[in-house]
Amino acid sequence: MTTKVIYITALVAVLVGCGTGSAGSADGNPAPESQGAQSTGSVESSTDGDGAFVVSADAPEGGAGEYEAPELPADLQNQSPPPGARGQFITDFSRATISYDQVMSGGPPKDGIPSVDEPKFVSVSEADSWIAEDESVQVVSVGSGEERRTHIYPIQILMWHEIVNDVVGGRPVTVTYCPLCNTGIAFDRRFDGRVLDFGTTGRLRYSNLIMYDRQTETWWQQATGRAVAGAYAGGRLQMVPMLTLSWSDATDKYPDARVVSKDTGFNRSYGRNPYRGYDTAERPFLYSGPTDDEFSPMTRVVTVFHNESSEAFPYPTLQEEQVVTASIGGDSIAVFWASGTASPLDTGSTADGRDVGTANAFFARADGRELSFGVEGGEIVDEQTGSTWDVGGRATGGPLAGTRLDPVTTSQHFWFSWPGPRSSRRADSLS
Repeated sequence: MTTKVIYITALVAVLVGCGTGSAGSADGNPAPESQGAQSTGSVESSTDGDGAFVVSADAPEGGAGEYEAPELPADLQNQSPPPGARGQFITDFSRATISYDQVMSGGPPKDGIPSVDEPKFVSVSEADSWIAEDESVQVVSVGSGEERRTHIYPIQILMWHEIVNDVVGGRPVTVTYCPLCNTGIAFDRRFDGRVLDFGTTGRLRYSNLIMYDRQTETWWQQATGRAVAGAYAGGRLQMVPMLTLSWSDATDKYPDARVVSKDTGFNRSYGRNPYRGYDTAERPFLYSGPTDDEFSPMTRVVTVFHNESSEAFPYPTLQEEQVVTASIGGDSIAVFWASGTASPLDTGSTADGRDVGTANAFFARADGRELSFGVEGGEIVDEQTGSTWDVGGRATGGPLAGTRLDPVTTSQHFWFSWPGPRSSRRADSLS
């Protein structure tokens, strides 16, 4: 199946649902987006000029703080609004950090792919009847011990909505997913003294979702959390650590979690993948940005963000090594990989895709000590105590059994989107 056929099929599903958001409406589907990264061992990046992969992900849990308007690139100011944007959005398009020539329509209009703004939740046991064991889910956990609150976001729901505006343990977050880039990222919604709510613009840049906030209608690049046009241009959202796990792993680690319900207020074919065959295509669709032939465009990678530094790790390397450690942003970081997670972008079902595994990153320290990791008998083991660890960062056996490593902010994505945002602009005051 060609990428053109895949896209037309997905776009038809999206447009059928556009403007019919309430329950009982026709079937609809999400639209295109972007982001990705990878390397033989890893690829490092600390600046890109417009915020790509340079995220202050480890700021205190108070959001991104007060907005201080940066000096914007002179050659990008006072552009005419992107086609079709005038009249749809009220923000100030004369302020920008990108060229609007890079912006294209993904098909659906503003909010044509509806965000979930008032998510309902069910228990793990209730959701177990409609989520398969190896199905991919996103997990956000806030707090620790008895105060820990965990929400699980099934990809089968994010596939059709791309954005869930939520509050986890008192922390306002927006959980986002871009099918075209396979990019899942969570952000703190607190910015400049207010709580923002996000929706979809219907536009893409380098195949990546452009979001907008409903308070100022500023446009934000999902892959980077950077405001690219409007009132907050040059601002940047704080990323929130989020794990990508199989349903069975997520429920084993967080049995008391709350799971986003299929009762979203919209009638969608949850569990169906409208992008069938996409992640085995030769090239991404709707992508016209820079390329890097080091890996196949659709190779999966996980990018780690810490202290204004980032590093990307390819799945092929992680699958071979199972655990990789690196110094990122001045700290020792361990990246764990495990099989058992299905690709949501393979077959016509999010549950029936081939096993592509998953990867998550953690600070390599626990119980007051630095840890180093290796593999023994197919299990990840720390050399200091001999404890075994799973892909969710939990010690499953040994002296540290039950201990959880602190997660580092990561993003999963395809390789093609790494060189795009990273090289799109010169390094400047926005980095």
